Amino acid sequence: MAKRDYYEVLGLDKNASEDDIKKAYRKLAIKYHPDRNPGNKEAEEKFKEAAEAYDVLHDPQKRQQYDQFGFDAPGGFGGGGFGGENFNMDDIFSMFGDIFGGHSGFGGFGGFGGGGRQHAQYRGSDLRIKVRLTLLEMSTGVTKKFKVHKDIVCSECQGTGAERGSHAETCPTCQGQGVVIKTVRTMLGMMQTQTECPTCHGEGTVIKNKCHKCGGTGVVKGDEVVEIKIPAGVADGMVVNIPGKGNAGPRNGITGNIQVFIEEEPDDTFIRDGQDIIYNLLLDFPTAALGGEVEIPTIEGSKVKIKIEPGTQPGKTLRLRGKGIPAIQGYGSGKGDLVVNISVYVPKTLNKEEKNAIEEFRESENFQGDNITKKSIFDKFRNYFS
Repeated sequence: MAKRDYYEVLGLDKNASEDDIKKAYRKLAIKYHPDRNPGNKEAEEKFKEAAEAYDVLHDPQKRQQYDQFGFDAPGGFGGGGFGGENFNMDDIFSMFGDIFGGHSGFGGFGGFGGGGRQHAQYRGSDLRIKVRLTLLEMSTGVTKKFKVHKDIVCSECQGTGAERGSHAETCPTCQGQGVVIKTVRTMLGMMQTQTECPTCHGEGTVIKNKCHKCGGTGVVKGDEVVEIKIPAGVADGMVVNIPGKGNAGPRNGITGNIQVFIEEEPDDTFIRDGQDIIYNLLLDFPTAALGGEVEIPTIEGSKVKIKIEPGTQPGKTLRLRGKGIPAIQGYGSGKGDLVVNISVYVPKTLNKEEKNAIEEFRESENFQGDNITKKSIFDKFRNYFS
């Protein structure tokens, strides 16, 4: 089934504010929450769909990429789940719990039966990296390796947070449910409210003997070599999202992402214009006047010959099809062009022999550009009105 537009999923237009997005998601999440719809697969899918839409639209950079590229944004929204990560219900509860005031996502949402309770799961934070790329790297795509200082899984406890030989125990306060239920008297009678367990903070378990190395968090600071694949066709200012390469989540939680900010290195030879590459060719006067062949470079480093027609004027452009930058994967197809802007070199100084040679042509009508230009314009008007 084709994915629905994220704004359509939340019932919003593209000018929706951050607060509008949050309110719309909260309304849908309550409506389709598993506790309220036990065993209802359709409601579960709508719950996930709403969470996916919120994941993208509440993040300014993800939203900007989605608005520009749709599901074909670099790093992807089109591969299923959140950017292809195939998140489950635990992921949703752990990532978006803040809008409900509960650590695991729905600490303040009760009264709809048990069995659907999802324990809290932590998520590691995202990392941001700036990468400077050459035009060639942008054209072909490139794999970069970086040594990143970040949160990694504790080697002593393997991410559990518990000292070796011990383990997490069922929380005595909530009996492993992650929530506590209180009965309160209201004007409508006695009602039950469900809140996050104050002892385990929604996890359902507690650690008595915390790991001496990580202090019970399950993560420590360390260096890790991260390999990042940048697709062909990226441009300056783009952000490529690399899932699962960020900070490790506490207590074997969800690993964050790396957001790669693309910067373009200035090029001495070419100028980029979208998918096209511009090359400024400076011709000598004899070649411009008589025609000929000249060699020009390409972005790949090779050279190609182009034909110069006799009488080529400054400002003329030639276009070599398919010699530019490819469209980013999933967004358009084909490659741009290599656009050659032609100008003609006029020497600043001349020796006596050169001056005499040029003087011989001064009186020739064929070399009097102003007269030729006027005549050309007059002919155009005459042809237009005839």
